Amino acid sequence: MSPLSPQTFRTPEGLLAVQPLKRKRCAACRRGPLPLLVLEEGVPRCLDCADLGHLVFLPRGDTALTRRAREESGLSVVVIRFNRRRGRYERQGVLVEAAGLARAEQRCLADAEVRRRRRMRDAQRRAEQDVRFAEAFAAEVRRLFPGCPAGRAREIAAHASVRGSGRVGRSAAGRALSEGAVISAVVASVRHVDTPYDDLLMSGVPRHEARRRISAAVESVLRGWQDEGVEAVG
Repeated sequence: MSPLSPQTFRTPEGLLAVQPLKRKRCAACRRGPLPLLVLEEGVPRCLDCADLGHLVFLPRGDTALTRRAREESGLSVVVIRFNRRRGRYERQGVLVEAAGLARAEQRCLADAEVRRRRRMRDAQRRAEQDVRFAEAFAAEVRRLFPGCPAGRAREIAAHASVRGSGRVGRSAAGRALSEGAVISAVVASVRHVDTPYDDLLMSGVPRHEARRRISAAVESVLRGWQDEGVEAVG
């Protein structure tokens, strides 16, 4: 296909303009080189001579804005350029009326504001859900381990239930507040906070061996939290 084949400059969508690869002059006013041109009767004309000079160029990239700009514009022109490597013309954008583009931009801004408000509402709803879930998780920690300090129970719940963390609190069992998931979260907290487990790992002790070495300390803390609750009841 020739880069300036006259047949290519009208489609079922309407008029076409081209970004020429070579320096071209307008056949009517002789101005040039032309950044954009249209073909009339096989000769190039500038946008002014083709009565299209009042249009503004909207580059491709924003599909919604392009569609609305063409809807709002009484006259629009598709802009193309020949891609030598691919051997075909490709869209570069559209020419539309300035007022139509302004109306289209307002419509898109309104949509963006709606989406922004929806995101804010969704974020607020998720935050409220997370607070309620963390409170329920902490309450379950205290039920299973009555001797666990209230502040520590909240810390365990907050850590285990961070959204998107992949921690036990966000698992299906954790969201259901299953006893196993809650105990796992408590054990993990005790392991890292109340024992030298992290120091053992940093010193090169294999994970399974490090867990074996601190298992008695973990059991001691858990037993203490359970026994304190029993004594309080007694």
